[in-house]
Amino acid sequence: MRIAYDDMVKEFVRVLNKYGIEGEDAVVSAKLFADASRDGVHTHGLQRFPKFIASIKNGSVDVTKRAVPVEKIGMIERWDGQRGPGNLNAYICMNRAIELAKANGVGVVALRNTNHWMRPGNYGLMAIDNDCIGILWTNTVPNMPAWGGKEAKLGNNPIVFAVPYKDKPVMVDVAMSMFSYGKLEKYKREGVSCPVDGGIDKEGNITRDPSKILETHQVLPIGYWKGSGLSLVLDLIASSLSGGTYSRGVGKLPAETSLSQLFIVFDLSAMPDRKHIEEEIGLTLADIDSSTPVKEGSSVHYPGEGMMKTRQESMSIGVFADDSLWKTVQEL
Repeated sequence: MRIAYDDMVKEFVRVLNKYGIEGEDAVVSAKLFADASRDGVHTHGLQRFPKFIASIKNGSVDVTKRAVPVEKIGMIERWDGQRGPGNLNAYICMNRAIELAKANGVGVVALRNTNHWMRPGNYGLMAIDNDCIGILWTNTVPNMPAWGGKEAKLGNNPIVFAVPYKDKPVMVDVAMSMFSYGKLEKYKREGVSCPVDGGIDKEGNITRDPSKILETHQVLPIGYWKGSGLSLVLDLIASSLSGGTYSRGVGKLPAETSLSQLFIVFDLSAMPDRKHIEEEIGLTLADIDSSTPVKEGSSVHYPGEGMMKTRQESMSIGVFADDSLWKTVQEL
Protein backbone atom coordinates (compact mmCIF):
# COMPACT_ATOMS: atom_id res chain seq x y z
CA MET A 1 0.00 0.00 0.00
CA ARG A 2 0.98 3.66 -0.31
CA ILE A 3 0.77 6.14 2.58
CA ALA A 4 1.07 9.90 2.16
CA TYR A 5 4.34 11.04 3.74
CA ASP A 6 2.63 13.56 6.03
CA ASP A 7 0.15 10.90 7.21
CA MET A 8 3.00 8.54 8.05
CA VAL A 9 4.72 11.27 10.07
CA LYS A 10 1.48 12.09 11.93
CA GLU A 11 0.90 8.45 12.83
CA PHE A 12 4.45 8.06 14.12
CA VAL A 13 4.05 11.27 16.17
CA ARG A 14 0.80 9.96 17.66
CA VAL A 15 2.48 6.77 18.86
CA LEU A 16 5.62 8.54 20.08
CA ASN A 17 3.46 10.92 22.15
CA LYS A 18 1.81 7.94 23.83
CA TYR A 19 5.22 6.56 24.78
CA GLY A 20 6.62 9.78 26.23
CA ILE A 21 8.35 11.56 23.33
CA GLU A 22 6.57 14.87 22.76
CA GLY A 23 6.82 18.26 21.07
CA GLU A 24 9.50 18.95 18.48
CA ASP A 25 11.42 15.81 19.50
CA ALA A 26 8.46 13.65 18.45
CA VAL A 27 8.27 15.41 15.08
CA VAL A 28 12.01 15.03 14.44
CA SER A 29 11.99 11.36 15.42
CA ALA A 30 8.88 10.66 13.33
CA LYS A 31 10.39 12.34 10.28
CA LEU A 32 13.62 10.37 10.63
CA PHE A 33 11.61 7.13 10.50
CA ALA A 34 9.39 8.36 7.67
CA ASP A 35 12.38 9.70 5.71
CA ALA A 36 13.93 6.23 5.72
CA SER A 37 10.82 4.68 4.20
CA ARG A 38 10.41 7.63 1.83
CA ASP A 39 13.89 7.01 0.43
CA GLY A 40 13.35 3.25 0.12
CA VAL A 41 15.25 2.17 3.25
CA HIS A 42 12.24 0.29 4.63
CA THR A 43 14.29 -1.84 7.02
CA HIS A 44 15.03 1.24 9.13
CA GLY A 45 11.78 3.14 8.63
CA LEU A 46 8.33 1.66 9.11
CA GLN A 47 9.77 -1.82 9.61
CA ARG A 48 11.97 -0.62 12.49
CA PHE A 49 9.40 1.57 14.24
CA PRO A 50 7.63 -1.17 16.27
CA LYS A 51 11.03 -2.41 17.47
CA PHE A 52 11.88 1.09 18.63
CA ILE A 53 8.68 1.21 20.68
CA ALA A 54 9.54 -2.21 22.11
CA SER A 55 12.93 -0.88 23.21
CA ILE A 56 11.15 1.93 25.08
CA LYS A 57 8.86 -0.59 26.76
CA ASN A 58 11.71 -2.89 27.83
CA GLY A 59 13.69 0.00 29.30
CA SER A 60 16.60 0.03 26.83
CA VAL A 61 15.63 3.55 25.72
CA ASP A 62 15.06 6.29 28.29
CA VAL A 63 12.70 8.76 26.58
CA THR A 64 13.51 11.45 29.17
CA LYS A 65 17.21 11.64 28.25
CA ARG A 66 19.14 13.32 25.40
CA ALA A 67 22.81 13.53 24.43
CA VAL A 68 24.84 16.08 26.41
CA PRO A 69 28.44 17.34 26.00
CA VAL A 70 30.87 16.02 28.61
CA GLU A 71 34.44 16.70 27.41
CA LYS A 72 36.43 18.62 24.81
CA ILE A 73 39.79 17.18 23.77
CA GLY A 74 41.43 19.38 21.14
CA MET A 75 39.04 19.36 18.17
CA ILE A 76 37.09 16.36 19.49
CA GLU A 77 33.93 16.76 21.54
CA ARG A 78 32.75 13.84 23.64
CA TRP A 79 29.02 13.52 24.26
CA ASP A 80 27.03 11.16 26.50
CA GLY A 81 23.76 9.86 25.07
CA GLN A 82 22.45 8.83 28.52
CA ARG A 83 20.71 5.91 26.79
CA GLY A 84 18.19 8.29 25.26
CA PRO A 85 16.46 7.72 21.89
CA GLY A 86 19.21 6.80 19.43
CA ASN A 87 17.91 8.72 16.45
CA LEU A 88 17.43 11.93 18.45
CA ASN A 89 20.91 11.59 20.00
CA ALA A 90 22.45 11.08 16.56
CA TYR A 91 20.49 14.05 15.18
CA ILE A 92 21.78 16.27 18.01
CA CYS A 93 25.40 15.16 17.59
CA MET A 94 25.37 15.45 13.80
CA ASN A 95 24.02 18.99 14.10
CA ARG A 96 26.83 19.77 16.53
CA ALA A 97 29.47 18.29 14.20
CA ILE A 98 28.12 20.47 11.38
CA GLU A 99 28.28 23.57 13.62
CA LEU A 100 31.90 22.77 14.46
CA ALA A 101 32.75 22.22 10.79
CA LYS A 102 31.23 25.55 9.82
CA ALA A 103 33.35 27.25 12.48
CA ASN A 104 36.62 25.33 12.00
CA GLY A 105 36.45 23.55 8.64
CA VAL A 106 36.09 20.17 10.36
CA GLY A 107 33.90 18.94 13.21
CA VAL A 108 34.32 15.75 15.24
CA VAL A 109 31.78 14.54 17.78
CA ALA A 110 32.20 11.20 19.56
CA LEU A 111 29.06 9.87 21.23
CA ARG A 112 28.87 7.17 23.90
CA ASN A 113 26.12 5.46 25.86
CA THR A 114 23.49 5.82 23.14
CA ASN A 115 20.98 3.55 21.39
CA HIS A 116 20.37 2.31 17.85
CA TRP A 117 20.32 5.33 15.55
CA MET A 118 17.93 3.72 13.04
CA ARG A 119 18.82 4.77 9.44
CA PRO A 120 22.44 6.01 9.39
CA GLY A 121 21.98 7.75 6.03
CA ASN A 122 19.65 10.30 7.61
CA TYR A 123 22.63 11.94 9.30
CA GLY A 124 24.75 11.81 6.15
CA LEU A 125 21.96 13.71 4.41
CA MET A 126 22.12 16.36 7.14
CA ALA A 127 25.75 17.00 6.19
CA ILE A 128 24.85 17.11 2.50
CA ASP A 129 22.06 19.62 3.15
CA ASN A 130 24.70 21.91 4.69
CA ASP A 131 27.16 21.49 1.78
CA CYS A 132 29.40 19.30 3.91
CA ILE A 133 31.06 15.93 3.56
CA GLY A 134 30.00 13.52 6.31
CA ILE A 135 31.65 10.35 7.62
CA LEU A 136 29.94 8.59 10.50
CA TRP A 137 29.64 5.16 12.00
CA THR A 138 28.44 3.17 15.00
CA ASN A 139 29.32 -0.03 16.76
CA THR A 140 26.65 -2.64 17.52
CA VAL A 141 26.03 -5.70 19.62
CA PRO A 142 28.29 -8.58 18.44
CA ASN A 143 26.31 -10.09 15.56
CA MET A 144 28.98 -11.24 13.11
CA PRO A 145 31.83 -13.76 13.42
CA ALA A 146 35.41 -12.67 12.90
CA TRP A 147 36.63 -14.15 9.62
CA GLY A 148 37.34 -17.83 10.12
CA GLY A 149 35.45 -18.03 13.43
CA LYS A 150 32.02 -19.32 14.42
CA GLU A 151 30.93 -17.19 17.37
CA ALA A 152 29.61 -13.67 16.88
CA LYS A 153 32.49 -11.50 18.12
CA LEU A 154 32.11 -8.39 15.93
CA GLY A 155 29.36 -5.88 15.26
CA ASN A 156 28.30 -5.26 11.68
CA ASN A 157 29.05 -1.60 12.49
CA PRO A 158 27.32 0.48 9.76
CA ILE A 159 29.24 3.38 8.20
CA VAL A 160 28.14 6.29 6.02
CA PHE A 161 30.09 8.41 3.53
CA ALA A 162 28.12 11.40 2.21
CA VAL A 163 29.23 13.85 -0.51
CA PRO A 164 27.02 16.72 -1.75
CA TYR A 165 26.42 17.24 -5.45
CA LYS A 166 23.58 19.51 -6.56
CA ASP A 167 20.26 17.68 -6.09
CA LYS A 168 21.82 14.23 -6.64
CA PRO A 169 24.21 13.60 -3.73
CA VAL A 170 26.53 10.63 -3.39
CA MET A 171 25.96 8.47 -0.33
CA VAL A 172 27.33 5.11 0.71
CA ASP A 173 25.41 3.68 3.68
CA VAL A 174 26.56 0.14 4.45
CA ALA A 175 26.99 -2.34 7.27
CA MET A 176 30.10 -4.48 7.47
CA SER A 177 27.95 -7.55 6.82
CA MET A 178 26.74 -8.50 3.35
CA PHE A 179 23.19 -7.87 4.57
CA SER A 180 21.90 -6.03 7.61
CA TYR A 181 19.69 -8.02 9.96
CA GLY A 182 16.79 -5.78 8.98
CA LYS A 183 17.30 -6.76 5.34
CA LEU A 184 17.49 -10.46 6.26
CA GLU A 185 14.21 -10.16 8.18
CA LYS A 186 12.65 -8.45 5.16
CA TYR A 187 13.76 -11.26 2.83
CA LYS A 188 12.45 -13.86 5.30
CA ARG A 189 9.08 -12.14 5.59
CA GLU A 190 8.79 -11.94 1.80
CA GLY A 191 9.86 -15.55 1.38
CA VAL A 192 12.78 -14.78 -0.94
CA SER A 193 16.46 -15.67 -0.92
CA CYS A 194 19.33 -13.22 -0.58
CA PRO A 195 20.53 -12.16 -4.05
CA VAL A 196 24.10 -13.27 -3.17
CA ASP A 197 25.67 -15.41 -0.45
CA GLY A 198 24.81 -13.84 2.89
CA GLY A 199 25.83 -16.11 5.76
CA ILE A 200 26.52 -19.55 7.18
CA ASP A 201 23.95 -22.17 8.22
CA LYS A 202 24.18 -24.49 11.25
CA GLU A 203 25.93 -27.14 9.13
CA GLY A 204 28.69 -24.65 8.35
CA ASN A 205 27.69 -24.11 4.73
CA ILE A 206 27.52 -20.71 3.04
CA THR A 207 23.87 -19.95 2.25
CA ARG A 208 21.50 -17.42 0.72
CA ASP A 209 18.58 -18.55 2.91
CA PRO A 210 17.75 -15.64 5.26
CA SER A 211 15.99 -17.93 7.75
CA LYS A 212 19.07 -20.11 8.16
CA ILE A 213 21.32 -17.07 8.58
CA LEU A 214 19.02 -15.54 11.19
CA GLU A 215 19.07 -18.89 13.01
CA THR A 216 22.87 -18.96 13.34
CA HIS A 217 23.62 -15.22 13.43
CA GLN A 218 26.61 -15.97 11.25
CA VAL A 219 26.40 -13.28 8.59
CA LEU A 220 29.21 -12.95 6.07
CA PRO A 221 31.32 -9.80 6.36
CA ILE A 222 31.66 -7.72 3.20
CA GLY A 223 34.85 -8.66 1.41
CA TYR A 224 35.21 -11.62 3.78
CA TRP A 225 38.39 -10.98 5.86
CA LYS A 226 38.49 -7.35 4.72
CA GLY A 227 35.07 -6.57 6.16
CA SER A 228 35.98 -8.43 9.33
CA GLY A 229 39.03 -6.22 9.80
CA LEU A 230 37.09 -3.05 9.02
CA SER A 231 34.43 -3.95 11.57
CA LEU A 232 37.06 -4.38 14.26
CA VAL A 233 38.82 -1.05 13.68
CA LEU A 234 35.54 0.89 13.41
CA ASP A 235 34.56 -0.44 16.84
CA LEU A 236 37.97 0.36 18.32
CA ILE A 237 38.04 3.93 16.94
CA ALA A 238 34.47 4.95 17.86
CA SER A 239 34.66 3.44 21.35
CA SER A 240 38.13 4.80 22.10
CA LEU A 241 37.37 8.35 20.98
CA SER A 242 34.00 8.48 22.74
CA GLY A 243 35.22 6.80 25.93
CA GLY A 244 32.31 4.42 25.48
CA THR A 245 31.48 0.74 25.40
CA TYR A 246 33.14 -1.56 22.87
CA SER A 247 31.05 -4.15 21.00
CA ARG A 248 32.43 -6.82 23.30
CA GLY A 249 30.94 -4.99 26.29
CA VAL A 250 27.63 -4.30 24.52
CA GLY A 251 27.28 -8.06 24.06
CA LYS A 252 27.29 -8.56 27.83
CA LEU A 253 24.29 -6.28 28.36
CA PRO A 254 20.68 -7.57 28.53
CA ALA A 255 19.83 -5.69 25.31
CA GLU A 256 21.63 -3.76 22.57
CA THR A 257 22.27 -0.39 24.17
CA SER A 258 25.17 1.79 25.38
CA LEU A 259 26.55 2.06 21.83
CA SER A 260 29.46 4.21 20.64
CA GLN A 261 29.30 6.43 17.54
CA LEU A 262 31.49 8.91 15.70
CA PHE A 263 30.44 11.90 13.54
CA ILE A 264 33.04 13.61 11.32
CA VAL A 265 32.08 16.56 9.11
CA PHE A 266 34.11 18.62 6.63
CA ASP A 267 32.79 21.97 5.40
CA LEU A 268 33.04 21.69 1.62
CA SER A 269 31.62 25.19 1.15
CA ALA A 270 34.74 26.61 2.81
CA MET A 271 37.04 25.24 0.12
CA PRO A 272 38.42 28.06 -2.10
CA ASP A 273 38.04 25.86 -5.21
CA ARG A 274 34.46 24.81 -4.39
CA LYS A 275 33.23 25.43 -7.97
CA HIS A 276 36.03 23.34 -9.47
CA ILE A 277 35.33 20.55 -6.96
CA GLU A 278 31.70 20.43 -8.05
CA GLU A 279 32.68 20.30 -11.71
CA GLU A 280 35.07 17.42 -11.08
CA ILE A 281 32.49 15.52 -9.01
CA GLY A 282 29.97 15.96 -11.83
CA LEU A 283 32.42 14.68 -14.45
CA THR A 284 33.29 11.69 -12.26
CA LEU A 285 29.65 10.75 -11.71
CA ALA A 286 28.87 11.17 -15.41
CA ASP A 287 31.80 8.87 -16.16
CA ILE A 288 30.37 6.23 -13.79
CA ASP A 289 26.92 6.50 -15.40
CA SER A 290 28.46 6.06 -18.86
CA SER A 291 29.74 2.59 -17.95
CA THR A 292 28.79 -0.25 -20.28
CA PRO A 293 26.53 -2.55 -18.23
CA VAL A 294 27.42 -6.21 -17.90
CA LYS A 295 23.77 -7.15 -18.38
CA GLU A 296 22.18 -5.85 -21.58
CA GLY A 297 19.24 -3.53 -20.94
CA SER A 298 20.40 -2.55 -17.45
CA SER A 299 22.35 0.53 -16.38
CA VAL A 300 25.10 1.56 -13.98
CA HIS A 301 24.52 4.17 -11.27
CA TYR A 302 26.54 5.73 -8.48
CA PRO A 303 25.45 5.17 -4.84
CA GLY A 304 22.64 7.52 -3.90
CA GLU A 305 21.35 8.12 -7.41
CA GLY A 306 18.46 5.69 -7.08
CA MET A 307 17.51 7.13 -3.68
CA MET A 308 16.46 10.44 -5.18
CA LYS A 309 14.24 8.73 -7.75
CA THR A 310 12.56 6.70 -5.00
CA ARG A 311 12.06 9.85 -2.92
CA GLN A 312 10.35 11.67 -5.77
CA GLU A 313 8.05 8.71 -6.33
CA SER A 314 7.20 8.49 -2.61
CA MET A 315 6.31 12.17 -2.39
CA SER A 316 4.24 11.95 -5.57
CA ILE A 317 2.15 8.80 -5.03
CA GLY A 318 2.83 7.97 -1.38
CA VAL A 319 5.41 6.06 0.66
CA PHE A 320 5.42 2.32 0.10
CA ALA A 321 4.31 0.49 3.25
CA ASP A 322 3.90 -3.17 4.12
CA ASP A 323 0.21 -3.64 4.99
CA SER A 324 0.77 -5.74 8.11
CA LEU A 325 3.47 -3.43 9.49
CA TRP A 326 1.30 -0.36 8.95
CA LYS A 327 -1.54 -2.10 10.79
CA THR A 328 0.85 -2.92 13.64
CA VAL A 329 1.78 0.75 14.01
CA GLN A 330 -1.85 1.83 13.92
CA GLU A 331 -2.60 -0.58 16.77
CA LEU A 332 0.20 0.69 18.99
